[in-house]
Amino acid sequence: MTDRNKWLAQAKQVLQKEAEGILEVSSYVDESFCEALELLANCTGRVIISGIGKSGLVGKKIAATMSSTGTATFFLHPVEGVHGDLGIIREGDVVICLSNSGETIELNNILPVFRSLGVKIIAMTSNKNSKLAKSSDIFLCTKVSEEACSMNLVPTTSTTATLALGDALAICLMNYKSFDQKDFKKIHPAGALGERLSKSLFELMHQENLPVCLATESFLSASKILDKGNFGFLAVVDTENKLVGALTDGDIRRLFCSGKYNELETIEECMIKNPYKIVASAKSAEALDIMEKNQIMVLPVVDETDVLQGIIHLHDILGKGRVSFS
Repeated sequence: MTDRNKWLAQAKQVLQKEAEGILEVSSYVDESFCEALELLANCTGRVIISGIGKSGLVGKKIAATMSSTGTATFFLHPVEGVHGDLGIIREGDVVICLSNSGETIELNNILPVFRSLGVKIIAMTSNKNSKLAKSSDIFLCTKVSEEACSMNLVPTTSTTATLALGDALAICLMNYKSFDQKDFKKIHPAGALGERLSKSLFELMHQENLPVCLATESFLSASKILDKGNFGFLAVVDTENKLVGALTDGDIRRLFCSGKYNELETIEECMIKNPYKIVASAKSAEALDIMEKNQIMVLPVVDETDVLQGIIHLHDILGKGRVSFS
């Protein structure tokens, strides 16, 4: 057998195994799937998907598919969650947790928090006896007999099957909600989004009534400014208006939980130093890239000498906030 024939045979074998894995998972689809579908369709909040490693990557794709088909869905990294991002969770949300083993420590550690916040949990895992499955309201089985990897180690068939099950949920959910082509077009304004991403930040950023304080102000005073700003973000500057730090809702939450909260200390002592930032001459696409890579929603905008010029929110770029699509 020539090398080419060898690789062709192996490629077909991988595809065959993954196809069999999808069919295997489809055989587990039962009333639990319908319960999950109804729970998602009747969700009064948002859908949050969480996972780590390869499961996290699959979760991001499922979240993107659901968002693009009419269901407000966000991805939450478990590790970032315990460092403040759990603040996005609200009562009425539904969380979908992905873990092949169902014993992912980072994910299971935040399950009690989900419970305390009053959200429902859907587990997508291969192990019905796992901690994740037993801690969930609904269990969706993603078990496959073997991975396509010759060592049966690398997540291949299992991730493909989980992704396919997520697609099944998204498509059924779309049809359940009678989401049609007109609705699809509304949230896929490719031309308008492309135009917006090519704009400079000068055209989109907020420049007035910004949540800003001096580094010498007290934590209490800074917290009040942050609260009134409605950004969930506070820019900290020096006497020359140069950006020296930042504070977010998540940072305050962490300070409270760690017992380090002191309303009289200066904001300089507890702010995030050297925060992510972007120059005002940059394109919106660059800001979006920074936000996506670092899973943040707000960026301070500065000039070449770090003097604060404004603040840009993710919604300003995507057209969901102050500036909207026509």
